[in-house]
Amino acid sequence: MTEPKPVEFRGDSLDALRAFPLAARREAGHQIDQVQNGQEPDDWKPMSTVGQGVKEIRIRDAAGAFRVIYVAKFADAVYVLHCFQKKTPKTSKADIDLAAKRYRDVLKESGQ
Repeated sequence: MTEPKPVEFRGDSLDALRAFPLAARREAGHQIDQVQNGQEPDDWKPMSTVGQGVKEIRIRDAAGAFRVIYVAKFADAVYVLHCFQKKTPKTSKADIDLAAKRYRDVLKESGQ
């Protein structure tokens, strides 16, 4: 069994995740753990609008819909780009733009 990849939270994504209600936070942690161990999350979709290889973990609980946008295609770490509560059916442009900027920063740092 391989070592799980470390997780690197970009910007305020860790603080945002910590602000999720307990049940959603636990579920997000479980899903990120699966990604660290090379598995897919239970409910996800590709986020090609953010960048190549970027995915969104979808979490629903009594408090609403929550999202964790991440990229796991790099060998060194799983990068959590953005965490937020979703208020509308469509992900807001501001959320997509923020995740895309953080994705570009990861690409620059990794020399991609």
